[in-house]
Amino acid sequence: MRCDNCDGAPVYNRRYSGQKFCHDHFTEYFERKVKKTINDSGMIKRGERIGVALSGGKDSITLLSILNKMEDIELFAIAVDEGIKGYREKSLHVAKKFCKETDISLEIISFKNSFGVTVDETKDHACSFCGVLRRRLLNDRAKELGLDKLATGHNLDDETQAIMINYIRGDPERLLRLSNSTHSDKFVPRIKPLQEMPEKEVGLYAVLNFNIDFSECPYAGDSFRTGIRDFINTLERDNPGIKFSIKRGYEKLTPYLESYPTKELKECPLCGEPTSGEVCKVCDMLQSTKMFINDNKNRRE
Repeated sequence: MRCDNCDGAPVYNRRYSGQKFCHDHFTEYFERKVKKTINDSGMIKRGERIGVALSGGKDSITLLSILNKMEDIELFAIAVDEGIKGYREKSLHVAKKFCKETDISLEIISFKNSFGVTVDETKDHACSFCGVLRRRLLNDRAKELGLDKLATGHNLDDETQAIMINYIRGDPERLLRLSNSTHSDKFVPRIKPLQEMPEKEVGLYAVLNFNIDFSECPYAGDSFRTGIRDFINTLERDNPGIKFSIKRGYEKLTPYLESYPTKELKECPLCGEPTSGEVCKVCDMLQSTKMFINDNKNRRE
């Protein structure tokens, strides 16, 4: 066997197309496809200030590296320390090292300093708690830095999982949000340059080009998403290319979702941020979490 483009030994056999790539041609293909996704959708324009949500994992490091090769944009990395002992320290070390080597500005913000609580203190519903508060911190810092866009490392697998989760839950409003940012000047627009790249390819690109820690969050196995991930991976194994089919099917439905009535945003009375409920999700979660922590402390005392 050899690479389809040269006599080199293949490092990747892309099952859904039958193509084989050596190290150099895989890297070239991967970067070209990500840049095509950016250009075709007009995600990034010249002169824009782009923030990257940097965890230190394979997706965010890959994203930051590729964006760093683009001309005429300003890059800023924003990392969040959620307070997950034995896990986040390692990935933040990778993030710091990478930004230092590439001379990219890095901001690190923490749950503890911002909210007075960590993910480890919540235990129950850690993934939901983490996701909601993490989005708030990233958006707040992006606004403070005056960024035009905030790029996240969501890959094709992340996108198909989110699509299937909201199909199963029968939640058209959340389905609509996957393709449309909430219209409010208080939200920095988000972009997903890796959305056409399967997780397997992102992982291979990272292995071939960086020294990455592939540790999984200790709370990941507790989430509903994990079951959906395994289900889609089984479908993909038996039907190569099914992940693209799921995404393309969703894209065809998107115009019909545009007419779905969404809840009007109002101002949260506790923090002033936009919300469709009585209070925003962040304030609601913080109130519930602090009550949970206090109850546990009282029981121990």
